[in-house]
Amino acid sequence: MGYSSLLSLSLCALVLLSSCYAQIEQVTARQHQQQRRGLERFQSQCQLQNLNVLQPNRKIKSEAGTTEIWDQSQEELQCAGVVVVRHKFEQRGLLLPSFNNAPQLMYIVQGRGIHGAAFPGCPETFQSTQQSQHQRPSERRQQSGDEHQKVREFREGDIIALPAGVSHWIYNNGQSQLVLVSLVDQSNFANQLDPNYRKFFLAGNPQEEVQASLQDRESEREERRERRGNNIFSGLDERTLADAFNIDTQLAKKLQSQDDRRGIIVRAKEDFQVVRPGRQQEEEYEHEERRRESRDNGLEETFCTMRLKHNIADPKRADIYNPRAGRISTVNSYNLPILNSLRLSAEHGTLYRNGIYAPHWNINAHSIVYVTRGSGRCQIVDNNGNQVFNDRVQEGQLLVVPQNFAVVKQASSEGFEWIAFKTNENAKISPLAGRTSVTRAIPEEVLMNSFRISREEARRLKFNRQETSLLQPVRSQE
Repeated sequence: MGYSSLLSLSLCALVLLSSCYAQIEQVTARQHQQQRRGLERFQSQCQLQNLNVLQPNRKIKSEAGTTEIWDQSQEELQCAGVVVVRHKFEQRGLLLPSFNNAPQLMYIVQGRGIHGAAFPGCPETFQSTQQSQHQRPSERRQQSGDEHQKVREFREGDIIALPAGVSHWIYNNGQSQLVLVSLVDQSNFANQLDPNYRKFFLAGNPQEEVQASLQDRESEREERRERRGNNIFSGLDERTLADAFNIDTQLAKKLQSQDDRRGIIVRAKEDFQVVRPGRQQEEEYEHEERRRESRDNGLEETFCTMRLKHNIADPKRADIYNPRAGRISTVNSYNLPILNSLRLSAEHGTLYRNGIYAPHWNINAHSIVYVTRGSGRCQIVDNNGNQVFNDRVQEGQLLVVPQNFAVVKQASSEGFEWIAFKTNENAKISPLAGRTSVTRAIPEEVLMNSFRISREEARRLKFNRQETSLLQPVRSQE
C-alpha cells in the first residue's frame, strides 16, 4: 500500500517536471526565435557602405516652441533602431502630456525647467492643502488644494530617463530658451508595436506631422485629417468620457481638444505654481538617494521611487580627465539604476582645443552622437578596414557610430562637446591607443609578428602614450 502511494507520487512528480521542462523549452525556443528574427533584421539594416552627418528633416511649429525630428528611414538610424527628436521651448512653454511606445533618454542641452512623470499606481506624494481660518482646530477641514506625483527640476547637462508607456510633461520655467534632445529606442524589447515612432498625446490636437508615420499612405493621412482631434480622448465617446470622470459632457468635449490649434508645446497663461521642493532641497535628496543606491544591491529601489535624472555634464563627476585634452563622463545602470530596465546609457565628452579621443570601438552598443558645442573631425572604419566616414561635425548635428566600428574624434581649435546615447545599459569601449588599450595588453612578440616590426618599434607602440583615452595632441615624429 505504502509502496503504491510512493510510486504514484513519484509518477505525478515526474509528469509535473516533464511539463515544466517542456514549457521552459517552449519559452526558450520562442526567445531564441525572436532573437534570430531580430538579428536577421539588424543584419539587413546595418550593411552600411558610408555614414553621413544627419540633420533633422521635419520641423513642427507650436505656440511656444518648435519640434524637429530626424528622418527615421535614414540607414544609420535604421541600423541603430532609434528615433531622435529635438524640442526648443520658449519661456513658459509646456510640452503637453504624452507617452511613447519605447523608452527614451533626454539630454538638456540648454536651459532649465520642470519635468513630471506619472507612474501608474503610485501615490500622489506632493500635496498642497489649505485650511479654514475661521474654525476651531478640531473642526478645521482641508479645503481645495492640489496633490500629484513627484515633479523634478532639471538643468543643463541633465540626462532624464523615461520607460515606455509612462506619461510625462515638460515645462520651461527659466528665463531663456530650453533646448533638449531626445533619443527613443524603437528597437527596444519594451516596444511591442512596430519600429515606427508613435507618440500618444493625452491633451491637445497635435499636428499631422507628429502623428503620421513615414510609412502611412496618403489616403490614411486624409482620413486622419477628417477626425475631430488627435489626442487619445478624441476617439472616445463624449458620454463615455463624462461617465468615466463623473463630469458633464461639456467638460468631456474640452478633453478632446477639437478646436485646439496650439500644437504640442503650448504657452502657460502664467508661471506654474506646482508643488515642489526648493532646488537645494532636491539636490540634497538626490545626493542621499545616490548614497543609498551605492549601499544597497539595487532591489530596494521601487517602481514609484526610481531616480530618473543624473547630471552628466558636471566636471566634478568626470570619469576620465586630462587637463590638456578633456574629460569624459558616463551614466549607466550603476549610477542611474533605472537604465538597467531601459537598456540604455549615455556618454558626455568634452575635448579641449585639438584634443583627441583615442581610437576605440564600442564593444556592446551603437553610439548615437549629438554635438552640443563646438566642432571636431571624426573618422570611422568598418570591419573591412574601409573608411566609412571622415568629416567635420558641428553643433546640432547627429552622427551614428555602429557597434564595433572603430572611431576617433579630434577637436577643432574651438573645442568639441557631445552627448552620445548608447543602446546598452552598460556600454563599454575598447581603446586602440593609450595606457588601457588593447595594444598595451598584447605581448610584444604578437605585435612584432602581426605588424612586421622590430621589438623597439613594438615597445614604442605600446608605451609612448601614458594617458588612458584622452590624448594631448603632439607633432608626429618621422
